[in-house]
Amino acid sequence: MTELLMLSSAMELELDDLDVDLSGCSTETTSTTNTAISPDQWYDWSPVVDWEALAPIDHLAGGGDFHELFESMMEGGEMNSPSSELVEETSNSCYTTTSSQSTEVTMLDEGAASNREDTKGLRLVHLLMAAAEALTGANKSRDLALVILVRLKELVSPTDGTNMERLAAYFTEALQGLLEGAGGVSHHSKHLIGNGSHRDHGHHPTDVIAAFQLLQDMSPYVKFGHFTANQAILEAVVHDRRVHIVDYDIMEGIQWASLMQALVSRKDGPPTPHLRITALSRGGSGRRSIGTVQDTGRRLTAFATSIGQPFSFHQCRLDSDETFRPSALKLVKGEALVINCMLNLPHFSYRSPDSIASFLSGAKTLNPRLVALVEEEVRPAGDGGFVARFIDSLYHYSAVCDSLEAGFPIQSRARALVERMFLGPRIAGSLARIYRAHGEVGCSWWEWLSAVGFKPTPISFANHCQAKLLLGLFNDGYRVEEVANHRLVLGWKSRSLLSSSIWTSPPESDVAN
Repeated sequence: MTELLMLSSAMELELDDLDVDLSGCSTETTSTTNTAISPDQWYDWSPVVDWEALAPIDHLAGGGDFHELFESMMEGGEMNSPSSELVEETSNSCYTTTSSQSTEVTMLDEGAASNREDTKGLRLVHLLMAAAEALTGANKSRDLALVILVRLKELVSPTDGTNMERLAAYFTEALQGLLEGAGGVSHHSKHLIGNGSHRDHGHHPTDVIAAFQLLQDMSPYVKFGHFTANQAILEAVVHDRRVHIVDYDIMEGIQWASLMQALVSRKDGPPTPHLRITALSRGGSGRRSIGTVQDTGRRLTAFATSIGQPFSFHQCRLDSDETFRPSALKLVKGEALVINCMLNLPHFSYRSPDSIASFLSGAKTLNPRLVALVEEEVRPAGDGGFVARFIDSLYHYSAVCDSLEAGFPIQSRARALVERMFLGPRIAGSLARIYRAHGEVGCSWWEWLSAVGFKPTPISFANHCQAKLLLGLFNDGYRVEEVANHRLVLGWKSRSLLSSSIWTSPPESDVAN
């Protein structure tokens, strides 16, 4: 179990050499002090914004009047508050005292700066909420939404500023994309606020791979899903001579390099089993094109050969609408069949619910040994419609952004690359799907699996310990907890971000009984 963590660097695939200058990036991580937060105060984690003050949104859900907010937004200067005036006045008076009070002056200056930052963060959240309501609320006004977004564009940038300011910039671009897609923006208006995030996020492959490597080195998002799934697979196939894994979205194949290393490193039990991986491929010119899957297969084959792992690689092409046909899968008698399904992780492409449901439904007919599922945690937003889900997305991605900043130094080019490659497009895609769904919320995929007859498998003690050891390599703000004995949930402070669960498909006779 611990070999997965101790040899993590050896378990990663060697990707092509990257001509990327990241000399200005630091790999140091920072430490924070854990603060006990009760589960019902999940909005209290942020030191920048007072989320509790924003929690009551009845006036927004009911299509409230934005006149007062609109007027304050259009004022050119910073928002004033009694506390900031008090700090400024106190600070000015302090400078008339003796030099022995210089420490107090410094503390007051820092307090004033922090107060201004908090005030601006609160202002940005109010503006984002107002824009979302103007776009979709009972009293929709595209003109008002446009003016709010123009003002937000003046206040924030995705490449500069505080954590909250960069996040607000990405949400501003996402809302802009929705506004333009609704058909209510003229060519002149588009010019005012630049290119929206609804555009195709085409990035150079070198930048994508570099950002992916940084993401897995500086945060547990990638390794958490890979390690928990791989540990469950190792435990399930310990006595098998042949193992067949069907991977819904193989990406660069990093997950299977670590599994191979663990298989060949086993000292007890039967010889190293033959590992066969079937990757689902999709047509078109996207990142997950057939050509890219073939490249992944070649890298995996070369890696397996280098460490002595018996291995074969195959592809199974999805239909044009990305539906899965079990009959297209080549099965061999005597193989332990494993289904691997990583969904909506920060670096993954979005997959439609219909495609995922088709894959998992088809997988059930194959009676796999186990199904490994890793997915983004989504909090139910009730019946508040788009605005309620928008605010919950803001909470969620604030936690993601906060956790990334803890792993990457402030003003780090590395962090900026990861945010540009993954966070920005993820926010834009998430809001677009919420908007198209008219605020309707679907269930999590682990709930779906349970509803269609899959049975949860308890998370082993070794798997849980491994997850905790993994988080020990990163910032103190990360946490892992076991839920209902069959799910491991990765969180940042009080916010759940990812969950990993293991499932089996019992024979039909067992289900009937």
